[in-house]
Amino acid sequence: MKPFLLLASRAEDAAAEDEYAAYLRYGGLAPEQLHRIRLETAPLPALDLSGYSGVIVGGSPFTSSDPADRKSPTQHRVEHELAGLLDRIVEQDFPFLGACYGVGTLGKHQGAVIDRTFGEPLGGVEIELTDAGIADPVLRGMPRIFTAFTGHKEACTALPSHAVLLASSRACPVQMFRIKQNLYATQFHPELDVGGLLTRIDTYRHAGYFPPESAEELMAAARGVAVTEPMTILKNFVARYAG
Repeated sequence: MKPFLLLASRAEDAAAEDEYAAYLRYGGLAPEQLHRIRLETAPLPALDLSGYSGVIVGGSPFTSSDPADRKSPTQHRVEHELAGLLDRIVEQDFPFLGACYGVGTLGKHQGAVIDRTFGEPLGGVEIELTDAGIADPVLRGMPRIFTAFTGHKEACTALPSHAVLLASSRACPVQMFRIKQNLYATQFHPELDVGGLLTRIDTYRHAGYFPPESAEELMAAARGVAVTEPMTILKNFVARYAG
């Protein structure tokens, strides 16, 4: 099979390596089947999409909706490069799965309203699939209601008319959507289990997602949450598009 491409932008090695391992584990992929590019380290090289089965964008410390003067040169570069790549991905309806940062990238690219109205703290959230979600092949086998881990400063407040809403939650109305037939974005993290969340709480305790002094409390709460269903999305995405 052609490898999948993971576009990552976590500068912290502990979080970056844990994220990569999670995509390998829950996607059922060997290292040679998941080519990773860490966007924060160097400019995005020229990519031939025909050499890949699909593109995955992992989570990111970048916040798309921040004012331009609050973004670092690295964030400006990464956003510019992703926008150019998305021009090609959307035109070709090329298999794409963006987790968390995917909402800010694919959503913004397609005209969604992305702002801080529906940000969520780190922790387990009850997600509900729409009827379109129940029918979607990437969500095949998922229960209508399941628990996933979230943690984000921004979210989608309004989808463009051509997007299909696949999942929602009480605090965040857009938890997953599809563009065309093969372009997906989730606000929750389909790759994130309890161990992964503990790593991120420790890594990002001073990143503004939560008061630093609450880190231990958040870790204790995470240990009491069972998250087993969202990973099915990665398995289904890989099975559907491996080629």
